[in-house]
Amino acid sequence: MSKVEALPPLREVIAQHELAARKSLGQNFLLDLNLTRKIARSAMPWTDATVVEIGPGPGGLTRALLLEGAPRVIAVERDDRCIAALQDVIAAADGRLVVHAGDALETDFAALAPPPWQVVANLPYNIATPLLLGWLAQAQNFTRITVLVQKEVAERLAAKPGGKTYGRLAVAAQWRAEVRMLFDIGPQAFVPAPKVTSTIVELTPRTKPLAEAEPAKLERVTAAAFNQRRKMLRAALKPLWPDADAKLGQAGIDPTRRAETLSIEEFCALARLM
Repeated sequence: MSKVEALPPLREVIAQHELAARKSLGQNFLLDLNLTRKIARSAMPWTDATVVEIGPGPGGLTRALLLEGAPRVIAVERDDRCIAALQDVIAAADGRLVVHAGDALETDFAALAPPPWQVVANLPYNIATPLLLGWLAQAQNFTRITVLVQKEVAERLAAKPGGKTYGRLAVAAQWRAEVRMLFDIGPQAFVPAPKVTSTIVELTPRTKPLAEAEPAKLERVTAAAFNQRRKMLRAALKPLWPDADAKLGQAGIDPTRRAETLSIEEFCALARLM
């Protein structure tokens, strides 16, 4: 039995350190080691990248990453109670685990370890989307991102043109990465149980974006288009171009179409006209 396997059960750790999950921190703990090991295995094979975990809590997924052979793990945690609870895991990891105290939204990963990085995390619900968008903005530094998010967020990340869930998040994510939904995890697996189903989603950064565009311009185009998604593009894009029909014509796009029907490449074509 390894040192990690010999650690006390997570429920004992939670009781010892009084780790009642805090809603303000978006905490929902996964305690089933079989489930956390399944998540860790879904992120394999390990590469030379440093594995980054966000919000390890009492350490369920952290233990799984170590047990499944992750060579080096940096866990970013802002809750002092959880940092104290993770000290035994650090000792059992024989140098493979570093816990960084801080807010993931403000953490400079390069100061923790040089890229590339591989993220494997049960993301706090309240910061999942801004975290993902921030990572995708520097996608070249990541080999793979495997995260547990609300199923609704996973569906929006993986959505294809033509559906109600297709929007700005899908364009931003898929422009820079290939997105796959892997498997669902029901509310009963968490402590406390959330009101929604969660999904493991995998984002594999592309070697280069799907089509040429400047990020800020692409964001402006998609924001204008999807903010009035029920309108035809000729009307939705008027805040950007008074003569939107002409610009759409330059891009070879029918002005009577709606935002949800455009491919990412077509949004990029519009961005290049700005």
